Amino acid sequence: MADVYRWRLAPDGLATRRQLRALGLRPGGQDVVAEVHRPRHRRGPLVAYLYRVDRAKPVRPMTPARAAALAAAMRARRTCPNCGTDAGYCIPRSLGMCVPCHDSP
Repeated sequence: MADVYRWRLAPDGLATRRQLRALGLRPGGQDVVAEVHRPRHRRGPLVAYLYRVDRAKPVRPMTPARAAALAAAMRARRTCPNCGTDAGYCIPRSLGMCVPCHDSP
């Protein structure tokens, strides 16, 4: 069982994925060391998983192939399946098509 800390009371040397990314690091396969719980009114707490900074590995560099794959994935998210045009924004999953196609009868 991972250690549990209250919000803003985690010890130094532990970081969330987002904090690791800001440092240019990634968890690198290590298990979750601890959790931070932030209480919320009338709902369950928000939970953030913490990793050890000293065991974190550097972020892998962006290769041309990875950049091309990311560009293709983003292009697919912007392309309307109904009219086939690039909408210029990510198509909302709730609509399933670009806004003009959704709004036209």
